[in-house]
Amino acid sequence: MKDILDLYAQPFDPARPTICFDEQLVQLLADARPAWPLKPGRARRQDYEYVRHGTRNVFMFAEPKAGKRHVLLTCRRTKEDWAKAMRYLVDELYPDAPRIDLVYDNLNTHAVNTVIEIFGKAEADRLLARLVLHPTPLHASWVNMAEMELSVMTSQCLDRRIPDEWTLALELIAWEGDRNDLHKPIAWSFKWTRAKRIFSKRKHSCKNTTHN
Repeated sequence: MKDILDLYAQPFDPARPTICFDEQLVQLLADARPAWPLKPGRARRQDYEYVRHGTRNVFMFAEPKAGKRHVLLTCRRTKEDWAKAMRYLVDELYPDAPRIDLVYDNLNTHAVNTVIEIFGKAEADRLLARLVLHPTPLHASWVNMAEMELSVMTSQCLDRRIPDEWTLALELIAWEGDRNDLHKPIAWSFKWTRAKRIFSKRKHSCKNTTHN
């Protein structure tokens, strides 16, 4: 955890972006019956029944210090999709950055060997030479700020039924553009000095409880 919190405490450097990466499944749900439209004195009504059209995966790339985020929509979230997302990050989103600090969680598909398996050793070496990997500790995925952006995305963009992939893609493009226009960085205030105090107190409390 210290590694990630120290990384967040560093000043913004556009030549070495800090990227927080996470993913989320989205259900595609269509109305089983047409909704009743708005009328004077009556709100729009939606039937409780829906038709499920499968799921899609959203990869989130958040650059919290710059106030930017990018979403990548995929049909699945296999290890191949993750490896291709890493190549997308390096070659498409930040082609001019010599180093990219990447914060990501411990999902079993998120592994260096995955990149080697999908692209081969030479291409994997090229991609990994640009990435400085910062996996979150076990049970501490909350230090990944991409989770916060996914939460904002869900509340602002996915708070209703979305019937198909095309509609979902258009909604995500619009949300990403509007959010990036704000240029609003995430002010991360949880520092390592505070974390050390909190966890030291918990450790001391656990020892006292055990002795009692």
